[in-house]
Amino acid sequence: MTRHLLILGCKTMREGVVISALFFAAAVLLFLAAAHVVPALGPLQPIVLFLALVLIVLAPVVLISTFLISVLPGAKEKFEQCEH
Repeated sequence: MTRHLLILGCKTMREGVVISALFFAAAVLLFLAAAHVVPALGPLQPIVLFLALVLIVLAPVVLISTFLISVLPGAKEKFEQCEH
């Protein structure tokens, strides 16, 4: 099972970078929404800020884990077949 999760190819490498960028952009939008749009009444503003914080932490985690999987032994052969 874990061996299947560590399979990385050209497509999954691109997907990891795109998902990391989407997480970062969504976090910035949520921070802006919490600051300017969401009213301070009730628990809604802290919930939005917490979601933004989770996304801002997950963005580099996804990017770093994608990089670490790409430097595993045996990954070089898979990336030699990629079209850049």
